Amino acid sequence: MPSAPIIETRNLSKVYLMGTVEVYALKEVSLSVERGEFVAIMGPSGSGKSTLLNLLGCLDRPSSGAYLLEGQDVARLRDTGLAKVRNRRIGFVFQTFNLLPRLSAQRNVELPLLYSRDSREDGSRRARELLQRVGLGERARHKPSEMSGGEQQRVTIARALVNDPAIILADEPTGNLDSATGKEIMALLREVAKEGRTLIMVTHDRSIGEQADRIVWLRDGELSIEEASA
Repeated sequence: MPSAPIIETRNLSKVYLMGTVEVYALKEVSLSVERGEFVAIMGPSGSGKSTLLNLLGCLDRPSSGAYLLEGQDVARLRDTGLAKVRNRRIGFVFQTFNLLPRLSAQRNVELPLLYSRDSREDGSRRARELLQRVGLGERARHKPSEMSGGEQQRVTIARALVNDPAIILADEPTGNLDSATGKEIMALLREVAKEGRTLIMVTHDRSIGEQADRIVWLRDGELSIEEASA
C-alpha cells in the first residue's frame, strides 16, 4: 500500500482584502508532495510563490481549503500548535539569510533549539557538527558581518537542519549569490535532499528549478505542474 504524501493541499486559497475588493493570492491550489521529493516552485513575480511557501511553512494561514502535513490538517491549529510544527518538522532557508547579526555562526545555528528538550551541550555539539558539515567548522565563532554571502547561506542551511526536520523550505536560496557560489549552495541542498528529506524551493531561475525532481508552476495564483528535465 503506497504511503500517504508528506504534504497535501486541497483547494488551498489565500485572499487579501484591499478595501472592499478581494484579491486572490492563491486560488484553490491542490498539490501533493511525496516524502523525499525535491520540488521547485516557479512562476512570474506576483504569481503566489512566496504565499504558497509561507502557507506550507505554517508562517501564515489559508483563507480556505485544507493543508495536511503528514496527515494532520495544520491549517486548523492554534498559534502555539503552528509554532511547534514549524520548529520540529520544518527547516527554513531564506534568500536574505535572516541571521542575527550580534550572534556567532554557532549561536545562530543553535537558535531553533531554544524550544528543544535536548541539553545545551547536545545542542552545541550538533551545531558544531553541522557547521563542520557545511564547511564552516573553523568559522563557528564568526558573526554574519565577518562572513561572505555564501558562508552566511551555509550557516542558514546548518540552522535549517539542526532540529533534523523532515521538510526543508528554501525561498530563492541562490538569489543573493553569484553563480559560482550559487552552484555550491545547490550542491549542498541536493545532498540534503538525497538524505530522504523533502525539499521545496522557490526560485525564479529556470536552471536552478530544473535540478528538482519536479517543477510546480504558479500563474496568477493558480497551479500547473511540469516535470523537471534533470
